[in-house]
Amino acid sequence: MAQDWLVEVVRFDPDVDREPKSTPYRVPRLDKMTVLDALAYIQRHLDRSLAFRFACRLGMCGTCTVMVNGIPRWACRTSMERLGADRLHIAPMRHLPVIKDVMVDYAPFMDKYRDAMPYFVPLDPEAEETAAISPNARERQAIDPNLECITCGACYASCSMLAHDPEYLGPAALNRAFTLVRDSRDDARRERLEAVGGEHGCWRCHSLYNCTEVCPNI
Repeated sequence: MAQDWLVEVVRFDPDVDREPKSTPYRVPRLDKMTVLDALAYIQRHLDRSLAFRFACRLGMCGTCTVMVNGIPRWACRTSMERLGADRLHIAPMRHLPVIKDVMVDYAPFMDKYRDAMPYFVPLDPEAEETAAISPNARERQAIDPNLECITCGACYASCSMLAHDPEYLGPAALNRAFTLVRDSRDDARRERLEAVGGEHGCWRCHSLYNCTEVCPNI
């Protein structure tokens, strides 16, 4: 068995470079090593200039999402050993501007998320409490799987439709809109359907299911 992993990381500084390039690094095999551990090792021991993003390291924030061998994954929850490859290629998420190396700008993603009206609008703004929906209710069960989204962007990076239509809202925004449209307590159903029903909204989806294949919470 090889003693090291060969980890190729896409390096790109928009202020300096014309094109991105892949730089190879030798990373030692450490016990229970994740892709995030490999990036941290490279930054600490091989190249201090490497830029990447992470926060919780527990699969709760979603900020460490990168492309690993062409598939969007949480770097913190992706085991190097379980990938079953001695050679890894780590790149920034697709469809988002690169800030530096594998760190991207989430602004376009979040702008589209806001366009889908992701906020709850109560039927009675003056009510002191919002009516509760039982976890066993059909209404709640219909949206239960969709509520696990933490807006990590993996679905967005995997969506082939965004390559054809950069203005497409994308899976995360539409998923959030769905959870609110199906909520009988919400008073903005018509406005929300109008927000996601345009040319770049839900009708642009071709149901290829790339998003569900890569979602870490499914």
